[in-house]
Amino acid sequence: MKWLVVLGLVALSECLVRVPLIKVKSMRENLQENGMLKEYLEKFPYSPVKFLSNDQNKKVNYESLRNYLDLTYVGLITIGTPPQTFKVVFDTGSADFWVPSVFCNIEPCQKHGRFHSQSSSTFKLPPGELRTVELSYGSGDVIGFIASDILKIGDLEAFRQAFVLTTWEDHAFWSFTAYDGILGLAYPKLAQAGGTPVFDKLWKKGRISENLFAFYLTSGGKRGSMLMLGGVDHSYYSGELRWLPVTKGGYWQVALNSITVNGTIIACHDGCQAILDTGSSVVDGPYEDVLNIQNIIHAQRTFNDMYVIDCNTTTHLPDIVFVIGGFNYPVPSRSYVRKDAFGTCVSTFDTIADNTFNSKTWILGDVFLRVYFSVYDRANNRVGLAPAI
Repeated sequence: MKWLVVLGLVALSECLVRVPLIKVKSMRENLQENGMLKEYLEKFPYSPVKFLSNDQNKKVNYESLRNYLDLTYVGLITIGTPPQTFKVVFDTGSADFWVPSVFCNIEPCQKHGRFHSQSSSTFKLPPGELRTVELSYGSGDVIGFIASDILKIGDLEAFRQAFVLTTWEDHAFWSFTAYDGILGLAYPKLAQAGGTPVFDKLWKKGRISENLFAFYLTSGGKRGSMLMLGGVDHSYYSGELRWLPVTKGGYWQVALNSITVNGTIIACHDGCQAILDTGSSVVDGPYEDVLNIQNIIHAQRTFNDMYVIDCNTTTHLPDIVFVIGGFNYPVPSRSYVRKDAFGTCVSTFDTIADNTFNSKTWILGDVFLRVYFSVYDRANNRVGLAPAI
């Protein structure tokens, strides 16, 4: 029986599709190096609280969780015949799929890969009038039109997929992003453009053997970050996966019991919610709670709202422990302190700027997900976590 279980796990891992991910310089880092970060933050203040308030059950248009300042992992896909290659963020915090169109002639589009529809023999527009859509994000909107073409991800058999071709983007700061588009992996209710999201299409067309996907994100400049579609490679984590039920469909949201340091609760005292978000490299939380963490790790606020730490003290800083499902998930200082291009050590805890709605939701980005291998199980509406290798 034991051998049957082992063989089953091996067979399962062989059915999955691996998509390599590349760690790139974030938009925040590019803006900082070009002396434009302060201007950006003043012009486009970020407030994800409108997505996280108690109004989540109302019939509203869901939007992406972040302003894309901190996206750092991208993968390659191809669209069309012959295939055109694009760098996209595989994002658990949104559900739409878009890339720039050749008809977008403003600076942000011109600095990225643009899809040439006239060069693809399989390109199609929906019947009837051209349908334009506006996708709203924390850092500004993009406008485009809906089309479809042949999409290929990794070694998966290519298939026809609807997507948005952008013709306008909100501002020139998008020029500093290191990716071309976004491929959302959240629940379908978050899809602003409607239709069937990419992952749902994969499952419905039988392209994957299991209705789940997983992320392994490396740290310290190591290669090997990976998106796994349709299965789990158990060699990427240690111990057993601990499963947590999704509390609200839409985002990959779970119950967070508390946040502790050295056994003392420092935030989320009465329980709160956490969203696992591969599209962010920071941890976002309520203003007062994050400020308390900054004080505990001796982070000092700067003129551009960054919190800096003495690099000589980082090895002595405590673990920040997220208690989820009754288990401790410690995040060490080497994970939550980032050294920027100028050699400054920066805290990767970020506040939700507008606390008007008293949101109790945290956004756990790559700071957390580099430490823990994560599985997103749509079939059972649950998330699995285990220490990453």
